[in-house]
Amino acid sequence: MFENLSERLEKSFKLLKGQGRISEINIAETLKEVRRALLDADVNFKIAKQFTDSIKQKAIGQEVLNSVNPSQMLVKIVHDELVELMGVEKTDINIKINPSVILIAGLQGSGKTTFSGKLAKWVKSKRGKNPLLVACDVYRPAAIEQLKIIGTQIEVPVYTEDGNLNPVVIARNAVKEAKKNGYDLVIIDTAGRLAIDEDMMNEIASVKDAVSPHEILFVVDAMTGQDAVNTAREFNERLDFDGVVLTKLDGDTRGGAALSIKSVVNKPIKFISSGEKMDAIDIFYPERMADRILGMGDIVSLVEKAQEQFDSEEARKLQKKIAKDQFDFNDFITQIQQIKKMGNVKDLMAMIPGVGKAVKDLDIDDNAFKGIEAIIRSMTPEERINPVVLNGSRRKRIAMGSGTSVQEVNKLLKQFDETRKMMKMMTKSGNVARLMGKK
Repeated sequence: MFENLSERLEKSFKLLKGQGRISEINIAETLKEVRRALLDADVNFKIAKQFTDSIKQKAIGQEVLNSVNPSQMLVKIVHDELVELMGVEKTDINIKINPSVILIAGLQGSGKTTFSGKLAKWVKSKRGKNPLLVACDVYRPAAIEQLKIIGTQIEVPVYTEDGNLNPVVIARNAVKEAKKNGYDLVIIDTAGRLAIDEDMMNEIASVKDAVSPHEILFVVDAMTGQDAVNTAREFNERLDFDGVVLTKLDGDTRGGAALSIKSVVNKPIKFISSGEKMDAIDIFYPERMADRILGMGDIVSLVEKAQEQFDSEEARKLQKKIAKDQFDFNDFITQIQQIKKMGNVKDLMAMIPGVGKAVKDLDIDDNAFKGIEAIIRSMTPEERINPVVLNGSRRKRIAMGSGTSVQEVNKLLKQFDETRKMMKMMTKSGNVARLMGKK
């Protein structure tokens, strides 16, 4: 997401010339390019104009510090404006009441059912909730079955009523069921509807009236761009929803919805979601998103993802092994498994400042470690613990067993040796201890 916008903005900043002060003359061409970049990203024209006008007002006359150049100063101003445009602070969902009811609404095909499952897993693992999913999409073929499969996958029960095609009754009964059986959160997945379909809009309004949800989330397919923003306005007029969810951020999207929707409906973006994996859901942080748009990475989110997966006690044990030069292939493959749990490898790399641009054209997918894992699994227990025994014949056997070449085995062994040396050096300098949370 935002790759094209990021490149366009970067080029526009390079247009800014001049020393000492940003003036109306030397900023004009830059702001024109910034506005074009936003419009090409499918940002609302009015919002794009207001955005650049605000930048101009704050930038003109700014004294440029000796340590920075005018374009760097402008990047800071644009960053702050992007944060303002997208909502400034993260906004939490309202799930304090027991049981809390969350109503999921949105267009057809926006990813509501998948998001409902992701949200259920998120509140269960991150907030310690005991959720109940409710299947109220009685129109789409296999929608109920899809939610049941998701529920089984994430170990969350799904409330359904065979033969009942009245979502209002199903939703009301589901809340009663939650109260009776001790569920403290009810997530109601509704049918996709068009804002122009009056009957369907009346129906979801009736569901809202029947269960009085504590939170209404409007799910938007980010790939629909400006159309998503216009639809959000109409849904908000009928439902007065509490927040927005942007889905399919891994698609070929220009990002206009993320940049426009907060200003248009004055409701915060609360979650972002990408892919089909149930853990591919994140709280929306405006400042972190602004960092990504401007190519600054998102190291905070990367560290948070790492902390979720890496056990502190295991990390301390690993540090001791590294210090004693005992880090082996068993440890190596364990670390690979932990990294894979954190999410898509390319997305993770893009969070590192300066790396996103370098990897954007590379074909890095979830199978990036497949060959490495195959090689390690083809080793004997002794070879994993003591790689020094890997002579030519053993390497040939491992290559055949893993479906790779001897050259690939040799390359991995060389990389492993270099990694082990580097990790030992970092341990001596104390960097690993700091990374692992030791004071």
